Amino acid sequence: MQLIRSDININFLEKRKIALAISAVMLVASLALIGFKGLNLGIDFTGGTLVEVRFHQQVSIADIRRAIAPEGYEKAVIQEFGSPKEILIRVQNREDIESSVISTAILDALTNAFGADQVEMRRVEFVGPQVGEELKTAGMMAVFYTLIGILIYVMVRFKLRFALGADAAILHDIIIVVGVFSLLGLEFSLSVVAALLTVLGYSLNDTIVVFDRIRENFEANKKKKNPLDEVTVCNQSINQTLARTLMTSVTTLLVVFSLYFLGGEVIHNFAFALLVGIAVGTYSSIFIATPIMLSLEGKFEMSEEELKELEARP
Repeated sequence: MQLIRSDININFLEKRKIALAISAVMLVASLALIGFKGLNLGIDFTGGTLVEVRFHQQVSIADIRRAIAPEGYEKAVIQEFGSPKEILIRVQNREDIESSVISTAILDALTNAFGADQVEMRRVEFVGPQVGEELKTAGMMAVFYTLIGILIYVMVRFKLRFALGADAAILHDIIIVVGVFSLLGLEFSLSVVAALLTVLGYSLNDTIVVFDRIRENFEANKKKKNPLDEVTVCNQSINQTLARTLMTSVTTLLVVFSLYFLGGEVIHNFAFALLVGIAVGTYSSIFIATPIMLSLEGKFEMSEEELKELEARP
C-alpha cells in the first residue's frame, strides 16, 4: 500500500516569497532572543561541581532532586552513571561558596533524606569557568568548520550557487533551534551542540537529495526542444523527492519522539533539539535552499557566449 502518492504536483516555489518572509521573521526573532535574552548555558560552559555518589539501594532521580532542592540545587543535572545505583550530580558553582562546601552540602542533604548508611561519596570534580569558556569556543568552531566543509563539498559536487543555498538552509536551521532554546530557557549544554551537528547533517542530507534531482532534471531539460524554466524544473524535482523526504522525516521523528519521552532527563534537551531541528530542516530543504539557489542564477556562472570567448583565447 502506497502511503504517499507518486503523482503529487504542488507548486511549492509559488509560495517561496512568503516562506522566505516567514523565515526572515523567525531568524530576526531568534537572533534578538540570543542577543538580548541569551542562553541558559549549562555547567559544561559556565563551570561547576560534579559529585558522584553511590546508593546501596536504587533511588529515583526525582527523589534525589527533591532531596537537594532545599539547598538551592533544584536545577542540578542528575543522571545515572554505569548503573542505577551510581549517580552523577552536576551543579553550577556560586561565587561565595567553594566547591568542597557544595559537595558537602549535597552529601548532607542526601544523607538526611535516605540515611547515612545508604549514600557513599565516590568523587568530586570541579570544572572552572576557563575550561567552560574553552568548551564554548570549541563548540562554535566545530559548527563553523563544518559549515565551511559543507560549502566546499557541495561546491565541488554541484556549483557554487547550490553550495550557498545549502549553507543558507543549514544556518537557518541552527539559528532557529538555538533561538527556541533561548525562548524557552532550556539548558544549552555540549549534548545540545552535538544535536545541532546532527541536525546540520540531517538538513544537508535532505537538501542534497533535492539538489541531486534538480541537477539531473536540469541536464535532461537542456536536451528538450522546448526547455522549461528553472522554477518549473525545481518544482518538479521537489515533488519527485517529496515522498522520500516526508517518509524519512516521519520515521526519524518517531525515533526522536521515543528518545524525548522515554530516554529520561539526561537526553531530554538533546532529543528536543533534534525534534525542532528535523522539523525545521525538512522545511528549509524545500523553502530555503532551493529558492536561494534559484535567486543566484547566473551570478556565479559564465554565459555560453563568455565560455566560447574564453575557449577561443590563445
